[in-house]
Amino acid sequence: MTTSGHSAEAPAALKIEFDFDNGNFIRDLITTNGGGGFPPAEAIAPGDTSIYTWITYLFQVSWFDALAPYHPTAVGVYSRIDRRPAAESATNRNKNIAGLHASYQVVKVAFAERAPVMRMAMAAIGLNPDDESEDPTTPVGIGNLAGKAVVAARLHDGMNHLGDKGRVYNGRPYADYTGYAPVNTAYELRDPSRWQPALGPHQRRVGGGPGDKGIFTVQQFATPQLRLVKPVTFKDPSEFELAPPDHLDHTDAETYKRSVDDVLKASAALTDEQKVKAEFFEHSPVSLTWAPRAAALAHDLDLDGWAQLFITTSLARFDNLIAVWHHKHAHDAVRPFSAVRHVYGSTPVTAWGGPGKGTVTDIPADEWSSYLPAGNHPEYPSAFTTLCSAQAQAARRVLGDDVLDWTHAFPAGSAQTEPGLVPAGDLKLSWETWTDFVGDCAQSRVWAGVAFRETVERSVVFGARFGDLAHEFIQRHVNGDVGD
Repeated sequence: MTTSGHSAEAPAALKIEFDFDNGNFIRDLITTNGGGGFPPAEAIAPGDTSIYTWITYLFQVSWFDALAPYHPTAVGVYSRIDRRPAAESATNRNKNIAGLHASYQVVKVAFAERAPVMRMAMAAIGLNPDDESEDPTTPVGIGNLAGKAVVAARLHDGMNHLGDKGRVYNGRPYADYTGYAPVNTAYELRDPSRWQPALGPHQRRVGGGPGDKGIFTVQQFATPQLRLVKPVTFKDPSEFELAPPDHLDHTDAETYKRSVDDVLKASAALTDEQKVKAEFFEHSPVSLTWAPRAAALAHDLDLDGWAQLFITTSLARFDNLIAVWHHKHAHDAVRPFSAVRHVYGSTPVTAWGGPGKGTVTDIPADEWSSYLPAGNHPEYPSAFTTLCSAQAQAARRVLGDDVLDWTHAFPAGSAQTEPGLVPAGDLKLSWETWTDFVGDCAQSRVWAGVAFRETVERSVVFGARFGDLAHEFIQRHVNGDVGD
């Protein structure tokens, strides 16, 4: 192993082989082992999509900013570090060192619980995580400067990461400070067109876990303040128009019922493949982080290409979600579980009957449950669908084609909602193109029973525009076509 010469003592049991000169820290370290890296897939629960998107953007923009001084024309998004001589980019050594130190500066603040893990990993490859130098002529200094600039720019951007918005004591990280309150309660559906918080067992992940039994919680709108977070590629999320969810207007009883019946029909027809896809797309650290990795591998990108692809897709997701949260708040739309109960009450319906039950014909509508837990935010537009669409369009623009070429394997019985039963045999999911990927992502929300079909169809179109905006923004920075 060739290291940087800035070593720190690592635990004897933790040694990682990494070639600084020829390796790629994003490919070989950050996104390895199931896309885990920092942050890892297992560290984020499905309901934390908005927080994960915020953290990931900070993390990945730091890579781009740290590599910019070693690029012929690029300038950072949040930093303006003088360009280094071309000879310093003869290998990947300086870029790898700078990128990892930038990452660590972000993780220490934005995802502090993972900092000890990254600290050990850095030491294991011969870097010194305690080196806080800011010499803009060294890769360590460049990385530290880039990472700190990202943190300084985004720490008080409206997300309330520190939980100190309007509070002096006992901060509550990512807590709402907007005063949002649902029209409906978990116990009474006063307005069948509006979002109702779900009442359910305490679960940190799909499938629950030890200690969850007997404890029930009422949902809260997750980070409603996201709509007020400072975007990057636009000024005001209200500039992006989205038609109101007329298909969820309960005063139009026929259309409303048709939307409900479509969800129940999908529930009754669930296949193992659809169940697995629903779970796969639910877990954003897997479905959203691994897809750019697959595309980068398929296109044999160099380190700069990896950094540019990841920041473009990450920015697309980030700005998209700010606009999505604006519309979620504005429309405050009902989820399927509430609408099904409103339309059918206790009347028996045909649908998935719960874990291990398969499709049944006699389930009372008020006992029906979606295959996955309902999202902790209003239904319209579909967040996951727009995220997939925004990312896909950003990747198409960066790569110049629609190729994804990704296969993901699921062993028999590995599903979390029906462990040991689904899938019945080993299953491989494949997406040759980003278009295929987005199509499955959108429909998976309907299969999961958490979104309506018309919602996801509109959401595909809504999300794509943020891929274009992100690509145009990052390309200006790649080409150095930005002001001081």
